[in-house]
Amino acid sequence: MTKEVEFQELEIQLAEKQIKEMKASIEHKKEIIAQSKERLETKSNHLKHKKSELDAIMAETAKEEAFLTEKSEEYQKLIEERLLAAYNRIRSSVRNGLAVVSIERGASAGSFFTIPPQTQVEIAARKKNHY
Repeated sequence: MTKEVEFQELEIQLAEKQIKEMKASIEHKKEIIAQSKERLETKSNHLKHKKSELDAIMAETAKEEAFLTEKSEEYQKLIEERLLAAYNRIRSSVRNGLAVVSIERGASAGSFFTIPPQTQVEIAARKKNHY
């Protein structure tokens, strides 16, 4: 009977130890949750700030885009139809939407194809039509 009582007392002590460990674990997890919430709040505030900046930039560029679209429509009326058709065809077939690009280090800045030196000279001199 005393052995059983001792055994039960040891079981109680073991259970109490486990309870203490679980309480410590709970406290540690609460700290982690508090830190995570704080980081989330900081990131959320940063995101709101960046979103407001982006909205301001978008509003500014929307005005500029509308102005440039209007100018583009004006200039399209002044360009030969075959050149405009070629431009639109090229622009619609490329991924980045750029039909006219600069030459950087001997290659097209849009497609990155190498351009032969003679063609570069002709483009620079504007002697030959390229489309």
